[in-house]
Amino acid sequence: MRVVFLGAPGVGKGTQADRIVAQFLVAKISTGDLLREAVRNRTPLGLEAKSYMDQGNLVPDSVVIGLVQEKLSDSSCANGFVLDGFPRTVPQAEALGTVLKSKGVALDRVVNFQVPREDVVRRLSGRRSCPKCQATFHVDFAQPKVDGACDRCGEPLVQRSDDRREAIEMRLKVYDEQTAPLVHYYDERKLLFPMDASGAVDVVFRHLSQELATYQAI
Repeated sequence: MRVVFLGAPGVGKGTQADRIVAQFLVAKISTGDLLREAVRNRTPLGLEAKSYMDQGNLVPDSVVIGLVQEKLSDSSCANGFVLDGFPRTVPQAEALGTVLKSKGVALDRVVNFQVPREDVVRRLSGRRSCPKCQATFHVDFAQPKVDGACDRCGEPLVQRSDDRREAIEMRLKVYDEQTAPLVHYYDERKLLFPMDASGAVDVVFRHLSQELATYQAI
C-alpha cells in the first residue's frame, strides 16, 4: 500500500497517518521527521539541510527528495508507506513520481483530507502545549484537568506562536498557493480520493481504513 495524505494544516492527517501505519503495518514518511533524524545523525543530506535551516532558509526540494528517496529504499517501506504532508508542490510530486518509477512502483491513492476552513482555524487556535514536556491539549476537545496547567508536570500551558489566528491564516494562504494545486494534479491522474475529515477521529479512521484496505489487498 503506497499512499499520500494531502490536506491543509489542522485537518488531522498526521493523526490518521499514525493510526493507518499501526493498522496496516506500513511505514510513515514525514519529511519533518526525516529532516530531524538526518540532522541528528549528521548524514550528508542532514548536514546540507542543517546549513539551510541554521540560516532560517527553506530546505531545497533536492535535499527533501533525496531524504525521501533514501527512506523509500529502507526495508521498513517494503510493505508500503504513507507519505504524510509530502509532496507539498507540483514539482515535488513530479520528482516523487520519477523516484517511484525508478523503483518500479507507483502510488495507489492520494487521500485529500477536507475540513471547513473555520473548523481548521478552531482546531489549531485552540491548541495549548506544555513548554516543558511537550504535551498538547485543546481548549474545546482535550481540556486539561486543571485549567491552564499541564496534566503531566503541572507547567503552565502556552499557545504556540504559529497557532495564533493570524499565523494560521498565513499558513492556510501558503497552502492554498503552493499545495492546493496538487489536488488537480492527482485528480487528473485518477489517484485522488476526497476524504471528509470533519467528523470524529474514530469515524474518519473507519472510513479511511475501509478505503485503503482495498489497495493493500491487491
